[in-house]
Amino acid sequence: MAEKEAKEKHPAATEKTKAAKKAAAEGKVAKAAGPGLALSDGREVKHPVPRLKKFYMETVIPALMQKRGLGNVWACPRITKIVVNVGVSEARENVQVIDGARAEIALITGQWPQLRRAHKSISNFKLREGMPIGLRVTLRGDRMYEFLDRLVSVAIPRIRDFRGLEPRGFDGNGNFNLGLREQMIFPEIDLEKTTQQRGMNITFVTTAGKDDLSQELLQALGMPFKAAPVPREAAAAAAGGK
Repeated sequence: MAEKEAKEKHPAATEKTKAAKKAAAEGKVAKAAGPGLALSDGREVKHPVPRLKKFYMETVIPALMQKRGLGNVWACPRITKIVVNVGVSEARENVQVIDGARAEIALITGQWPQLRRAHKSISNFKLREGMPIGLRVTLRGDRMYEFLDRLVSVAIPRIRDFRGLEPRGFDGNGNFNLGLREQMIFPEIDLEKTTQQRGMNITFVTTAGKDDLSQELLQALGMPFKAAPVPREAAAAAAGGK
């Protein structure tokens, strides 16, 4: 009875309440959907699962479990994050260079980079504490897989005189460091607008714990490493056998 009287007195308020309840219900459903949603410009929008992530889950994990004899999916190594570091030393003379470098790294990674400042002053390098000297981006989740897919499929094949990645970039704990001399290998960069060639360091942090397992994981995801050199004794034995 009371609800009926409230509807008759305030019909507009009742409609607003219904709309609010409906929006709240839709929001709960959207949150329950989980991985299929991403925050973009303040809105939740649907996006497909990255191609490389799907390949990792459907192909790489079963292959590693069979080859290594792993009984649990969670025992398989995985990439937890990718960190991109770019030095902008010319910002000591011209701070505006940071803006151009930030825009380029944002285009490459799909994420706005974090500004890094000097921790202490060094007179020989004309460096003062607090001066901006670099940019950093930490990629996780779907954005990480999208960046890795573009790096492996498009950017690395465009490196001039490329003969494979050096396995010496592993740190002994399963993490791999890759150095690039220029950002122009990424198709997102407009060569007519870029002002300077900038190198970058890309760190792949994995849960492998061992370099050989981490290299196997990255190779399965498409990283083109150089083949290990064949020892002279083995090469001579193979030649003699022929």
